[in-house]
Amino acid sequence: MQGGGGPLLTGFTMAEILLSLTIIGVVAAITLPSLTGNINERTWNTQRKALYARFSQAIALMPALNGYGTLTEDASGSVTEDTAAETFVTSGLSKVLKINNICDSEHLANCGVAAKYTDMKGNVIDNFTSTMNTLVKYNEMFDGAFTYSTGIVNEYHQTDTKAAAFETANGESIIVYYNPYCKSNLDKVDADATQPYMCANFVYDLNGNKGPNTMGKDVGFIAAIYPSDTHVVAPVPEMNDGAKRVQTQAAKYCTAKNSESRLPNLEELMAMFYNRRLIANNGSSAGGADNFFWSSTIGELPNTAYHLRFTSGFRHLGSRDSSPYNIWCIKR
Repeated sequence: MQGGGGPLLTGFTMAEILLSLTIIGVVAAITLPSLTGNINERTWNTQRKALYARFSQAIALMPALNGYGTLTEDASGSVTEDTAAETFVTSGLSKVLKINNICDSEHLANCGVAAKYTDMKGNVIDNFTSTMNTLVKYNEMFDGAFTYSTGIVNEYHQTDTKAAAFETANGESIIVYYNPYCKSNLDKVDADATQPYMCANFVYDLNGNKGPNTMGKDVGFIAAIYPSDTHVVAPVPEMNDGAKRVQTQAAKYCTAKNSESRLPNLEELMAMFYNRRLIANNGSSAGGADNFFWSSTIGELPNTAYHLRFTSGFRHLGSRDSSPYNIWCIKR
């Protein structure tokens, strides 16, 4: 006790101090990963939108997206010369976008392409630089066939093109899958393959080969569709929950789940088909054998909208209020 009737001074015991530090440590261990994750998500989202803006502006400056490079086959169908994707980058894209380094299909790792990527369902794609270094390896439906239950076979064949890669001035690593024969949308009809409309498909990694190398986090895709009047789209698919609705209710279903969620338009849905390997839909999973997914794009015929079949890449017109097809919501 202090002299002169002053206040009594007391302190914490060592046990109390240790207990307090323990509690603080436990709380930090619980909350820190969540806080770090939220910061990373916001950073990736900001980077993704900035990258999309740069690509949209750059591609708008290109007169056309098809016809770059040389793609030659011999009589047996074997490719004898392929400079398409690499020339698209060197002679086209690099003129309108700041690029630091360009790599051919044999040296994708030199441009920061990781050896492994993880798809939306947590499946690891091993040896990405060798197993996914051509357009058909990345999506086999660019040279494949799908047989309907009626026995009708839909086929699409494209001369396979080697991938290329480059690094941007901002440190992103980009893989390019290119179709030099891409065509315009002027002759759009019901039930035609969407593969010919893809000019360039870009798989990006926002931080190069640093982790987590996971779709929907630091990894995503941008598709340039149609050679002129090009649509540049970069949808971020949400996890598909197998929901089915008529088209008139599909958009409401997405916004009810999340105010930022949207029903993809036709071009965004096409981009998802082109990148179905990363979003873990090979045409036989979510939605069953039909695997039709609604878009928000209204058809030319009365009360119709477009939907796309992930087993073949074919787009169709369907009645907006009588066919309950699958819904795959996205964020933009």
